[in-house]
Amino acid sequence: MKQIILILLFFFCLANLQAKVVVGAESTAEYFPLLKGRRIGIFTNHTGVVGNEHLVDLLKREGFRVVVIFSPEHGFRGNADAGEKVGDETDAETGIPVYSLYKNNTGKPDNRTLSEIDVLIIDIQDVGLRFYTYYISMYKLMDACAENNKPVLILDRPNPNGFYADGPVLDMKYKSGVGYLPIPVVHGMTLGELAQMINGEKWLPQGRTCKLQIIKCKNYSHETRYRLPVPPSPNLPNMKSVYLYPSICLFEGTSVSLGRGTAFPFQVYGSPDMKGCGFSFIPRSIPGAKNPPFLNRECYGVDLRNVPDETIWKEGFNLQYIIDAYNHLQTGEKFFTPFFEKLIGADYVRTMIMEGKTAEEIKTKWRPDVDKFIIRRKPYLLY
Repeated sequence: MKQIILILLFFFCLANLQAKVVVGAESTAEYFPLLKGRRIGIFTNHTGVVGNEHLVDLLKREGFRVVVIFSPEHGFRGNADAGEKVGDETDAETGIPVYSLYKNNTGKPDNRTLSEIDVLIIDIQDVGLRFYTYYISMYKLMDACAENNKPVLILDRPNPNGFYADGPVLDMKYKSGVGYLPIPVVHGMTLGELAQMINGEKWLPQGRTCKLQIIKCKNYSHETRYRLPVPPSPNLPNMKSVYLYPSICLFEGTSVSLGRGTAFPFQVYGSPDMKGCGFSFIPRSIPGAKNPPFLNRECYGVDLRNVPDETIWKEGFNLQYIIDAYNHLQTGEKFFTPFFEKLIGADYVRTMIMEGKTAEEIKTKWRPDVDKFIIRRKPYLLY
């Protein structure tokens, strides 16, 4: 009996070991040979970890020549506010220059900086949303590398929202810093897959393509519910916020708070005028949310922290939260700001909400476009 238990335990452990997702950065044997003798630039932030070590520290310890770090929104250490301009700096721990892609309107490095590298590594944790800006920085880096004939090496990471695609495909008249490509709100692709699509669909200016190589994840598929080991940005502190983010982020384009300035951003919503709700919160000035909406004012609203993950997965991109808040406040057009269209990416959603359409009726409007996108992206999928 004891032998049977030991055998079962062995196979249980083996199954768990095989099921562990291995991110691209962990497959060092695949990409270390590609970096020998080359000057390296890295697009990354605090999420670029390899086990318990940051990729930059690993490469430096192994004797590779990292000459510049390119940092995205929120900065290299991931603690700046959303949209906050972040300047260049020198990383205190490694002495490597950090070039901020979020210091000006172009979001692209200059040619002088690119001339100092032989290869660009991209290793950053994305969450699979059209309005999550890391992919836009990747796009602009790909364009700069295409212009300067520099190869791009992507160390791929799983998409925690990679098990579905949903939401309007961006109407390009709403192209902005929170929506840059004709993809749905939830695109369901890893950065490696999206980079392949950018190249394949000739989405870079003038139809340029960049030299691209991808180190794939192992033991990952689009059905995997991958749990992030590191919060990807200051206001996505846990998996609940990551799963709710596609739906709750739309409140950024309304008169309602989504909990910035609390310990539970993107997991609640409310405003000082949503009286009659059984839940309340008070936004404060905190790191990552220095000046949140309704600072120091009590907001009444809805707490979503106890909604099971399985329910959120089933509902997917869910307009019901926006519709409920709109109906509660009864402020009509004043409920929305122009930023709403930049987030949702289409002009009909606001109109249909104001006409009293249901979430399902609105979803029916964008579903054919999502179905076409799913077919269009298929050649670029790696998992």
